[in-house]
Amino acid sequence: MHNIKDIRANFDKFTKKIKSRNVDINLGEVLELDSKNRTLIQEKESFEKEKKDISKKKDKSLFEKSKKISEKIVSISKKQVDVKNKLENILSSIPNIPLEDVPVGLDESQNKEIKKFGVVRSFDFKVKSHYELGDNLKMLDFELATKTSGARFVFVKDKLAMLERAISNFMLDIHIKENGYTEISPPIIANDLSMFGTGQLPKFENDQFELKIDESSGRKFLIPTAEVILTNMVRDQILNIKDLPLRFVALTPCFRKEAGSYGKDTKGMIRQHQFYKVELVSVVENSKCLDELERMTNSATSILDKLNLPYRKIILSTGDMGFSAEKTYDIEVWLPSENKYREISSCSSCGSFQARRMKARYKNNNNENEFVGTLNGSGLAVGRTLISIMENYQNSDGSITIPEPLRPYMNNLEKISNN
Repeated sequence: MHNIKDIRANFDKFTKKIKSRNVDINLGEVLELDSKNRTLIQEKESFEKEKKDISKKKDKSLFEKSKKISEKIVSISKKQVDVKNKLENILSSIPNIPLEDVPVGLDESQNKEIKKFGVVRSFDFKVKSHYELGDNLKMLDFELATKTSGARFVFVKDKLAMLERAISNFMLDIHIKENGYTEISPPIIANDLSMFGTGQLPKFENDQFELKIDESSGRKFLIPTAEVILTNMVRDQILNIKDLPLRFVALTPCFRKEAGSYGKDTKGMIRQHQFYKVELVSVVENSKCLDELERMTNSATSILDKLNLPYRKIILSTGDMGFSAEKTYDIEVWLPSENKYREISSCSSCGSFQARRMKARYKNNNNENEFVGTLNGSGLAVGRTLISIMENYQNSDGSITIPEPLRPYMNNLEKISNN
């Protein structure tokens, strides 16, 4: 969330940057509401001072005047609250502004490739998709999931379920032992304050799965990503600079309605309502966000390097970045059946944007309060990693070779087949 003082002081910059995010927000209206809000506050304070002065005089003849002033204060307060709420509603719907090196664009077509990594395998047979491979192995069952739960769900069975678990444990071990993250096993239900803090509410409410528990417990949501719950661990806190950086990793199920994706990726596991993801979250000094973004992205790609999966790194354009991001790298893994790269991780710096919404601060070396910087990234999406292993390690007989780093997690099994 943006500080209205910053918008006031850098109006032209904000106008240009928000325009590059391709959102329709009238910043002129924001300034008008801000001006009106400050005027009403001044009026209210003036009347409050006048009333206080009258009360000091203890003059009964001024009682009626004091009463009328009180009525004015109530009336102005009501107007001021209404204006303030309108202002905050608009401010809460304004996305983060992109950094200078983020390419300006309408959508993903303006994303820029930074580099390709790994060697794309050449097959001497017709490659199968992950869902064809899984169906032939009788280890992916979409029909049964549709029967029990609906569209965009899947049963992962037998050795593929074992492989999925192996991938998850392998990722956690690498991030904990080599990349310096602290493992967290968090709740997978978030309240509305947590969802607001990371930017899921109010703008993306229709994308979320809301739970109906009871009226007294407040609004609750299944997490769309562990970013929500991990980042909010520092909400309403003032941290000590000596405790930074904080780096968390968690494996959780994630839940998304996939609103607006009707007809897209309806086959297979690419776009599911429920999926597992290993999430990375960092809380740092605000000035160190960009260094941390490079570190986090390298932590995510280290998994693909170890699994010998070809991928590419791209920087997202202003039109494709997430709501809370100021800069985002996407990691896309190669899928042979589609003959293209598909997203497997997204790593974003949010600067102080989420911290302002969460009121998450730290004491700097001058003992002054500053907003922390927050970052989040997939390290990686487990289902999409499973897909990429199935397709890149498939054999002509429909079996799947298990990458060597994962074999210790699978009782040294080397291959998944029908035999």
